[in-house]
Amino acid sequence: MQKTVLITGGSRGIGAATALLAAEKGYAVCVNYVSNQSAAEKVVDTIRQRGGKAAAYAADVSVESEVNELFRAVDRDFGPLYGLVNNAGTLETQMRVEDMDTGRLQRIFTTNIVSCFLCAREAVRRMSTKHGGTGGAIVNVSSIAARTGSPGEYVDYAASKGAVDSLTLGLSKEVAEEGIRVNAVRPGFIYTDIHALGGEPGRVDRVKAGIPLKRGGQPEEVANAILWLLSDESSFSTGIFIDVTGGR
Repeated sequence: MQKTVLITGGSRGIGAATALLAAEKGYAVCVNYVSNQSAAEKVVDTIRQRGGKAAAYAADVSVESEVNELFRAVDRDFGPLYGLVNNAGTLETQMRVEDMDTGRLQRIFTTNIVSCFLCAREAVRRMSTKHGGTGGAIVNVSSIAARTGSPGEYVDYAASKGAVDSLTLGLSKEVAEEGIRVNAVRPGFIYTDIHALGGEPGRVDRVKAGIPLKRGGQPEEVANAILWLLSDESSFSTGIFIDVTGGR
């Protein structure tokens, strides 16, 4: 039976690369997006052209009602869910903490933290053997920022990813006996357009000299780690983190 994976923020960057690789490895892929329908449909069309099964779903995964509807739609269209990749996230213009306001903090924490909790909750309700499920895997996309703190740039984003790390650790222990594995990847210095949201599209090129491998990473390199954590190849791994950071 074909396994189904839901990827939040799956229309671009790491999410899109993960969706394409998941389909290549035989998964049925649910591509979630919040606003860029054309990008999501392009990912889905590519998968279908290659003989895979995929569909796109619009939902703001930081909004509980939309998360509930998203998971109901996946149930309806694809049946039992095997995997969840909590990839949706955002950041804002580089700024010191002393200049941040409540609005910014609420946007960052709601998008980056609440979304992961809500989607993980719905996934557990479906996957857990306690609820009649057959198990599954959750992979959270954190960031090297959880370790570095991103001083002078976006400490709020770093803090949100620290919360994702804590979710990963705690949830992995809660559901370990219920057939669900929960792990995370921590990308860093990857060529995606999220850097433009921070006001510096060329950030990776600026910092790459300080990376031991002396280059930025590609979304596909992160996707490879995510797919390993989803797969049975990592069947004895839960509550772990894979840093995809070029050695930083």
